[in-house]
Order: sequence, then structure tokens, then C-alpha cells
Amino acid sequence: MKVAWWIPGHPNALLTRSKTADALTEAGFPVKEATLATMATRGGGPPYQRFGSRALYRWGDALLWAKGRLSAPRCSTSEGDVSPTLRRRRTRLSKAATPRGATL
Repeated sequence: MKVAWWIPGHPNALLTRSKTADALTEAGFPVKEATLATMATRGGGPPYQRFGSRALYRWGDALLWAKGRLSAPRCSTSEGDVSPTLRRRRTRLSKAATPRGATL
């Protein structure tokens, strides 16, 4: 198991895929080098540049990508189970089904 004991101090630092995975993991966003490689071919990963055969990730871009994958803060594990669209529909339906003057 590889562990990074450092996090780049400058957002423009260029890191190899392996170092990017290590630094993101150290920063609290656990991701494997293989995941970054898969996302580089399929899409959905952080932007990178090529230097010869190596992929180089700008630390600031990788960190923004990781932070963008975070969910909104939750107070309960059940909060993420219902999509916002379905939640709105349920609210409208329950209000429509409530007799006038009655409280829920």
C-alpha cells in the first residue's frame, strides 16, 4: 500500500497519476491510481495533460474535481435515498390529498 505523507502546497504543482492518487487520498478523498486511469479513458475524472507517455495532473484541478464529487451535507443516512424531484412530487401529492383545514 502506498501512502503519501505530503499534500502539494501549490495548486499548479504537476503530479503523476500515482502521486495524484496518493495526495488525494492523503487529503481525505480516497481514490486509487487505477480509478484515475479508468476515468482518463472513459471520462469523468480530473483534467490531465500528457508529458510523453505520462499523464500529469495539476493539483488544483484534481482537488477541485474531488471536492465536486462530494454530496451535500446530510443529517441522516435516509436523506440521500429520495431524489429531489420525487421529494417535490411526494410533497405536492401529500398536500393535495390532505383535506382542507386538516393538519399533517
